[in-house]
Amino acid sequence: MNQHQTAEKEAVRPALIISKHTVSLYSPLLERLMVGLAGESIPAALVCPPDCDVDSIAYGAVEVIRHPAISLPLMTRQNRKKLIQHLAAFKPTVLHCLCESKGSLTRQLSRQLDLPYLLTVNSIRKKWQQLPVSSKYCAKIIAPAESIAVSITGANPGFADRVVQINIGTFVEETTGCFSDTNRLPGMIAIGHHGNGSQFENLLGAVKHLVTEDYQFLLFIVGTGRVETALRKSITKLGLSQIVIIIPELKPWRAFLAAGDIFIQPAPSNDFNLPLLEAMSLGTAVAACRGGVDDLIIQGQTAAVFDPNDKLSIKKTLQELFDRREFARKLAAGAQQYLRENHTVSQMISSTLQAYQDAQNWLKHRGHS
Repeated sequence: MNQHQTAEKEAVRPALIISKHTVSLYSPLLERLMVGLAGESIPAALVCPPDCDVDSIAYGAVEVIRHPAISLPLMTRQNRKKLIQHLAAFKPTVLHCLCESKGSLTRQLSRQLDLPYLLTVNSIRKKWQQLPVSSKYCAKIIAPAESIAVSITGANPGFADRVVQINIGTFVEETTGCFSDTNRLPGMIAIGHHGNGSQFENLLGAVKHLVTEDYQFLLFIVGTGRVETALRKSITKLGLSQIVIIIPELKPWRAFLAAGDIFIQPAPSNDFNLPLLEAMSLGTAVAACRGGVDDLIIQGQTAAVFDPNDKLSIKKTLQELFDRREFARKLAAGAQQYLRENHTVSQMISSTLQAYQDAQNWLKHRGHS
């Protein structure tokens, strides 16, 4: 690396703006980004809510700024002033908003601090949804998948030239975990969307068929939210209480995902499914449906695909994975190889740092420095 490149990299001082949602759903992404910044000796600020636990992800020279500092009504102006003061003291060169819910705040901060900002969007956009972007200060909109990038462009055509795809990176295990432990019952893990109990109905019907045909396994359903009571009733009614176990979201994800041989996405997801990425990296066979953000789901290469509206289709797909275990392991290994080629942490970090540098140069060229 020449001296000019080194000087450019040293000039990057990002302020990351996150929400509890970011920490809850995308903590591995955030942790790897923070580690990457620390590895490049880049100081960073982390703006987060006061009740947000970021101790485990605040690596390196990180200044944690809590906002709002005072959680009381009528203190919005004072809290905003305090945040501006903290950020001004840190002297960031670019703002990076990692949650759409903080987009409006980031836009206001960029104007007051005269800084460029980047907005990460992790979900498919609907035609009527407008992003909180500023034509003068939003340098880039980062999408972790092509399907999301396409939806952003469709909903916000005026910002199409600022959309950049940066794949989320993960660490891929050297071994394939699927059906590797013959001393325990096979385990399946299903993670759905909060508050949507109907997404599990056909899966439970398929599981009932498998149990009737004497297949032996355990199914763990993770994080069902307010529909848990109704889901438990369905499980009991089907006589699956000894087979299907509801568990809360457990962190770190990789620890409990490693206990599964098969990962199930029971319904299309409009958000990037980070647990799916992590399960693939561990060598777990994936059974999923297409639709929504389905970039990782490639029939016959990274996943076995079923029709989420047809319990017999789900049953047939799971049955094939159980009956043809070498096929299941080959599918899991294929997913791992796909991630090695397309979802490395090093590439994610380098692409993000380049985006930061590009944003700084972009604002200078627009005459706002």
